Amino acid sequence: MAIYLDAVWLLNFLLDYMLLLLTDKLAKLHTSRYRLAFGALVASLIVPLSIYYPDSFFTSVIGKVIFSIFIMTSSFGYKTIYRLVKLLTLFYMMSFAIGGGLIALHFLIHQPITVSGNGFITYNRGFGDPLSWLFIVVCFPLVWIFTKQRMDKHVQEKIRYDATIPVTLKMNGVSHSTKSFIDSGNQLVDPFTKKPVIICDETFLAHWFDKEDWGKLKIAHEALDMDKIPDEWVDRLRIIPYQGVEGGNGFLFTIIPDEITIYYDKKEIYATNFLVGIQFGNLTGDGSYHCLLQPELIKTAIHYSA
Repeated sequence: MAIYLDAVWLLNFLLDYMLLLLTDKLAKLHTSRYRLAFGALVASLIVPLSIYYPDSFFTSVIGKVIFSIFIMTSSFGYKTIYRLVKLLTLFYMMSFAIGGGLIALHFLIHQPITVSGNGFITYNRGFGDPLSWLFIVVCFPLVWIFTKQRMDKHVQEKIRYDATIPVTLKMNGVSHSTKSFIDSGNQLVDPFTKKPVIICDETFLAHWFDKEDWGKLKIAHEALDMDKIPDEWVDRLRIIPYQGVEGGNGFLFTIIPDEITIYYDKKEIYATNFLVGIQFGNLTGDGSYHCLLQPELIKTAIHYSA
C-alpha cells in the first residue's frame, strides 16, 4: 500500500484550517486568516509524525493534549489559562461534531474513508480514491456549515432578553458599573473592524467626562466637527455609519474601551473586542438601565461555557 504524504498532508491541512476557522467564528475572535493558516500548518504536522514515528510521544494521549495546546497558541495566542482551556474545549467539540457527521455520512453512502485517531486520512489505492476525496471536499463543508448554523441557533435560544443585568465598563483605566439590557434588535457592528457595538447613555458615560469635555464632544457630534473632540479622547474615538429603524442614515460616535465585565447567568463574562456607542441623552425615562448590550458579546461567552 502506497501512502502519498503530500496528498494526505494537504487534506489534513485544509481540514484543520476549517476547524480552526469554525472555532474562531464561534468564539467571535476575528483572528487573522494568516494566523489560522499557521495554526493549521502546525496541526497538520501530526501527519508525518504519525506515519514516520508512530510510537512517538506526540501520538500518546498526553502528547496529543500538549500538541493541541501548541495548535491553540499558534492560532489564537495566549492570554489566560481560562481562555486557552475554553478554546481547546470548543476546538475539540467542533472536531467531534464534524467528525461524527462525516462518519454518519460515511456509513450512509459507504464511501472508503479512513478516520484515524490523529485526523481524517484517505490512503486507499495510491493517491487516494477519487470518491473519498470528493466525499471530503463536498461533505466536510456541508457538515461545517450545518454545525455552525446549529450552534448559532442554540446560542441564540439560550440568551435571555427579559431582564436587566449588571455590567462593569472600563475605559482609560477607570471602571464604573451600571445596569444593562440585552437588546435583541441591536445588531450594530463596525463595518470596518466587524466589532460589535454596545450603546451607553449620557448618564453613565458622564462618569468618564467632565462637563466641559462632554459639551465639546456633543458639539463635535452635532456639527461633525472633529476639532471639537477633547484631546484626551481623540485616539479612542471612532465614527461609524448606521441606519436607523426608520431607514434614516447617520453617524455614531463610538469609543474604544479597555474591557467590559458582564454578570450574566451566574458567570462573569469578559470582553475587549467591541466598541461603546455614545447616546447623547438617556436610554430610558425611569433610568432602569443605561447600557444596551449587543447579543454577540453574550453569544461568545455562551460558546465558551458550552
